[in-house]
Amino acid sequence: MSGGVDSSATAALLLEQGYDVVGITLKLWPQDCVSRAEDKCCGPQAVTDARAVCHQLGIPYYLIDEAAEFQKHVIQYFADEYKSGRTPNPCVMCNQNLKFGRLIGRADQLGAQYIATGHFARVEKSADGLRTLLRRGRDLRKDQSYFLFSLRQDQLARAIFPLGEKNKADTREVARHCQLKTADKEESMEICFVPDKDYGKFLQQAHLVEKHRGEIVDLHGQVLGHHEGIEFYTIGQRKGLGISSAKPLYVIELDPATNRVVVGDDSALDREDFIAERCTWIAFDNPPESFEATVKIRYNHPGTPATLTCLPGGKVKVKLHIPQRAITPGQAAVCYQGDLVLGGGWIAR
Repeated sequence: MSGGVDSSATAALLLEQGYDVVGITLKLWPQDCVSRAEDKCCGPQAVTDARAVCHQLGIPYYLIDEAAEFQKHVIQYFADEYKSGRTPNPCVMCNQNLKFGRLIGRADQLGAQYIATGHFARVEKSADGLRTLLRRGRDLRKDQSYFLFSLRQDQLARAIFPLGEKNKADTREVARHCQLKTADKEESMEICFVPDKDYGKFLQQAHLVEKHRGEIVDLHGQVLGHHEGIEFYTIGQRKGLGISSAKPLYVIELDPATNRVVVGDDSALDREDFIAERCTWIAFDNPPESFEATVKIRYNHPGTPATLTCLPGGKVKVKLHIPQRAITPGQAAVCYQGDLVLGGGWIAR
């Protein structure tokens, strides 16, 4: 329970459905996060709100310290990806390792059979009953299946998503009906541990990254200026480059080997294929050698048709039918057929 309306409504719905419910908040923040993330889902106000909702619903509430695991699996990963010239996706890692990783162990200690969250997604059994399938939430504007693509079969089999059939308005109405204090609470859309959306400042203040001077070059290798670390740039970035040009320039590539930021014009951002690595498949144990799917290259991407060809080592080549802009190494490429999540992988450099 994050202290927000979604997880609050989830607890209320489960009670209505006859489940024996226990509310748990994972304390993920290091001590200094209290001052810099007061309003986040990892902040003390969130704990106060979650505890109040559980008291109102008459269910037990536990605050469990997982700060060390969060530091290891999410925050350190976050920094390491930026150092490697990739843009991380910490929400996927948090779901995989904490909410459906460590929390399952806690559920076992409590004798709980299932883990329920406020994600807008759906799980169901396959027709033969042998697999647990993941589908988009009914409300496509709020669908969060993208962030769940890496869950294993044993994790999905224990997952319940009561909001999967609902939209955000329905969710708030559930909370209002139960007179929960979180019914009209504003939702947070940013990374929970990064205040003010300034990830570069966070990396420095947390002593995860130090400034190191390097070159900003064009596609021909001509030096146009200098930067203080590739960690502070993302693919497609235009503002804040600190160089002058007759036409707008965008970040095209981040090269950790040479510590270079490569820039070019808008057209250089378009790509028609890429490799996804460390793939995880939900709809099948082993994917077909080649298949068609709709691929999302970032969470807010609408998805685009593609042909996928399997490669050795858990990789696939993704050939897009229509070139896409700013395909970013480190982001998840998630594959769908209709509302069914086939699985996905991580965009390689």
